[in-house]
Amino acid sequence: MSGLIYKYDYRDRIMFKYYFGLITVENVKESWRDAIEKKLIPGDVIGFVLDYRSAHFDIKPGRHIEIPEFYQQYPHVFHKKRVAIVTENPEDIVYPMLIQTQDKGYMSEPFSTVDATISWIWSFE
Repeated sequence: MSGLIYKYDYRDRIMFKYYFGLITVENVKESWRDAIEKKLIPGDVIGFVLDYRSAHFDIKPGRHIEIPEFYQQYPHVFHKKRVAIVTENPEDIVYPMLIQTQDKGYMSEPFSTVDATISWIWSFE
């Protein structure tokens, strides 16, 4: 079973998404669609921290490409934004690295700590 918690830090203007359980490409896309449709993403957001430390990716080979393609379909949400991906499991770091190679219009970066993500996002402000 997978789960998700959203949190927006108004001071830092960063949206946090905390994932739990097995995560598929469909889970990732659906969670973004849900957040967009419910207007959970404030207009002043400068970046996103996607925390997968309590999750594990269940992504079939080659399907990772669907995530950056999804981001590119929503430029009003992701254009010029930073997407920091936090993972601790060595098996899971591969997906953020593969996704990063497809960045277009936004920037992504894998991390192992949340503190590092905030510094990275703010380094562009």
